[in-house]
Amino acid sequence: MDGSVNFYRPWDQYKMGFGNSAGEYWLGLETLHNLTKGKSYELLVNMEDFDGNKMSARYSSFSIDSESEGYRLHVSGFIYGGAGDALSYHNGQKFSTFDKDQDQNFKNCAKIYLGAFWYNACHRTNPNGLYGWGLRNTPHAAGISWFPWKGYDYSLKTISMKIRPVR
Repeated sequence: MDGSVNFYRPWDQYKMGFGNSAGEYWLGLETLHNLTKGKSYELLVNMEDFDGNKMSARYSSFSIDSESEGYRLHVSGFIYGGAGDALSYHNGQKFSTFDKDQDQNFKNCAKIYLGAFWYNACHRTNPNGLYGWGLRNTPHAAGISWFPWKGYDYSLKTISMKIRPVR
């Protein structure tokens, strides 16, 4: 949202959550798991660039497995929202941080791209990357990116992921 919270954090902080819900924050993997187990949720990802352009991507199904399963991501049912589909590539992946590498790359994607996420080998989106204030202000692909919309080298102004029960 504004770069005031550092998202390059260890596993235990992503597990429990951090930040302030009135601004920049991470809800917590354990909370996400508990919310999404046993219920059907959909996901809306909203984003904005530094020119005021806003895009979104919606998915009809979203859930997170338990810690014993690596907080594996289940996301499917992409519904066009203008930004394109960056999350399907991450479906089925375990969550990775710099101190807990669970991605599909032989190197640690969280370390390479200075974030934490459900990296595959490595990413099409990096919402927990460095806040870069726009174009090319971070190392390659280490900013807050959504590849189908702005590519790897544009760091978005805002990105938010919102879930709600399927009706």
